[in-house]
Amino acid sequence: MSSVLAIPKVVKQTMGAQAVEVLRQAITRGDIPAGSRITEVQLSAHLDLSRATVRGALHQLAKEGLTKLVPYTGWTVVALTSTDAWELYTLRSSLERLAAQLVASSLDSHKRKTINSRFATLEKCCARADAEAIAEADFALHKSIIELADHERLRTQYEIVERQIRIFIRSSDQLASDPQHLIDQHRPIVQALLAKDIDEAGRLSEAHNVTEGSNLRAHLLSLESQQPASEHPGVTGRLKNLNARRHKET
Repeated sequence: MSSVLAIPKVVKQTMGAQAVEVLRQAITRGDIPAGSRITEVQLSAHLDLSRATVRGALHQLAKEGLTKLVPYTGWTVVALTSTDAWELYTLRSSLERLAAQLVASSLDSHKRKTINSRFATLEKCCARADAEAIAEADFALHKSIIELADHERLRTQYEIVERQIRIFIRSSDQLASDPQHLIDQHRPIVQALLAKDIDEAGRLSEAHNVTEGSNLRAHLLSLESQQPASEHPGVTGRLKNLNARRHKET
């Protein structure tokens, strides 16, 4: 009996926590496009939740850099700008360079297995040309390197911008003309990690972030120069599955 009582209790998520998670996933996966205007009334109806609960969720997502409350306009999903891209890739390049060096210097069988597994998943997703799965697998590989570094403060700093990084990776991956290019970008990093080459792992990780980040920034700069800032239309059609998703995760 004592062993059974030692099992931790299952903690049910509050409605607010569910709302945050569903909306977070919808934004990072692109179900609700960047720049979209969203309203508490709209989300409340689709999620079958009170406006107060939805409002709390939107404020939490604002802290994560995913939504923004614009005076006299309302809530919008934050759109990635060229400045955002620059800030994110310069920050990531530093954090992930350090993480790669730490992993290469402390590689063991568990870390080797995890890296191989994450890279194999990315290869499979690229072979299927599944854009959503590719973005998730790409992020998972990078996040695993952060976690395997065994550096709590590094991991905490990464988590502050983690959701924005997911959007960054999705946007960057969409620029690849062939999914195989993504494999070619990541394979040298993985090989350096598995070879325990500390300097090369760090250098390649930083170079990858700078190169792909610069490409994304240039792309966004081009878009920004071609058209004035405009508001994205409503997203009623995009929200139709959110309520079902919330109930499924309950």
